[in-house]
Amino acid sequence: MQQRALRFAYSRLGPQYPRAALLFLLGLAYVVGLAGVALLRLYQDMSGADLARLALVVVGLVVIENVVASRYAFRLIEPASPWLNGRRTAETAVEAWTALSGLARNFLAGGRWAVALNVVPVSLYVTWELDLVWYAFFIIAAGAAVCLSYGVLIRFFGMELLMRPVLEDVSSDLPPEAELGGVAVPLRWKLLLTLPAVNVITGVVVSGLSAAPDNQNLADLGWDVLIAVAVTLTISFGVTLLLARSMLDQIDALRNAVERVRHGERGAQAPLLTTDETGELAASFNTMIAGLEERESLRKAFGAFVDPRVIDRVLAEGTTDLEGEEVEVSVLFLDIRGFTEIAERTGARELVGRLNDFYGRVVPALERHGGHANKFVGDGLLGVFGAPQRLPDHADRAVLAALDIASTVEEAYGGDLTIGVGVNSGPVLAGTLGGGGHVEFTVIGDPVNTASRVEEVTRLTGDVVLLTEATRCLLTLPFGGFDERPVVALKGKSEKVRLWAPRPVASGRWRPTPSPTPAPSSTAAGSSPSA
Repeated sequence: MQQRALRFAYSRLGPQYPRAALLFLLGLAYVVGLAGVALLRLYQDMSGADLARLALVVVGLVVIENVVASRYAFRLIEPASPWLNGRRTAETAVEAWTALSGLARNFLAGGRWAVALNVVPVSLYVTWELDLVWYAFFIIAAGAAVCLSYGVLIRFFGMELLMRPVLEDVSSDLPPEAELGGVAVPLRWKLLLTLPAVNVITGVVVSGLSAAPDNQNLADLGWDVLIAVAVTLTISFGVTLLLARSMLDQIDALRNAVERVRHGERGAQAPLLTTDETGELAASFNTMIAGLEERESLRKAFGAFVDPRVIDRVLAEGTTDLEGEEVEVSVLFLDIRGFTEIAERTGARELVGRLNDFYGRVVPALERHGGHANKFVGDGLLGVFGAPQRLPDHADRAVLAALDIASTVEEAYGGDLTIGVGVNSGPVLAGTLGGGGHVEFTVIGDPVNTASRVEEVTRLTGDVVLLTEATRCLLTLPFGGFDERPVVALKGKSEKVRLWAPRPVASGRWRPTPSPTPAPSSTAAGSSPSA
């Protein structure tokens, strides 16, 4: 109910809410001041006129103190004004959160004027007005300090409470990596300072209300304050320490677990020390960490079947049904020559082992150049450059990967295993394909079929790598030239396609020094190296 009321006030007042909330909170000082006058009346006999004049003096001093306090508080919240007034960026959000979350502590640290504008003048006035002995000033000052501490507690915790609707709103604009600093006032100090102060205030008020008015005098006020402080620092303080430990041990354990997770220990667990809400929070944290560990394990296992970039996109969009979109890519199709004969003379287990060894060398070469193995078809492989991650130099990367693969296979197997690689570029539809709960990310379009047909032509020309004119026109890196092969009609295509073989590969002299991120040359995109 309370939070709903504050959120409603924030929604109605908008940027003016923090200042309006502060003015409301400062207004409570009048209630505290008049309560202090009533407390003094319990210990010191005075006429109705004396009581009225004292009340007027206290109200006047509170007015002065509130003017000073409001000006100071408004300066503290000024850094939040850009965000409050609509300029909501990551930088202004950090400034607003820092200013508003630290408002209570900063106001309390700079509020020393409260003693000078309240305790001292009131004590001097009462001593003079009632014609008391000089040391009565210190007794009255002790009672006034009790009232002041109560007002300070109301302001501190009131500011924290009233700023929460704004902080909740600001938090949505905070960047994840923002450095927000430490906690303004640790919970340990809130407990160790607040509970004793409450005990002193309660003790003085109870003593004043429980004694017979005719038997009270100003000296009793001094003794009540001293006794309340003594009891608080002995009997009550021990219980306060136990309460603090009861709450903080579990919170400290949870904080340590969070730090371990932040530093990479993903399986860190918080020990369960209590059965209260803090213990339930620690149990929920452990459940969350276990869920994240399971998700990461599944992600790693899934990554063996699907390109990690596809997984990242699925996790980001929250669905495996990725809408197809037309993109420009380069496609690499690879096939092992004479695989049927190899399969005839090799057992199934040994054949699978040889294929795994082969792909264990080929797939890393694809990934070194920014591509991914989109599909395995027995002894064939479809590699894609430019989807799902957009790559403006996808053609350069595909050709580099093809040459890298050719060199890797030659060095690993010599003439015992040969391959053919076809490379083509063009627009495709990239997205998920399938149904019945089983889908796969793939690329569909004529450029994919053409790359497969180009690979088949390598068997006729004797080349390891062939690329189409569409790919050659997109190259920006110097590859040492290309030799054109006779124009051929590809199976299933009505128009003939110009094909090119990288010259170093064609002559058998090429030895790669591959780069995982080839730097674009100064050649304009769309131009082609000389053949």
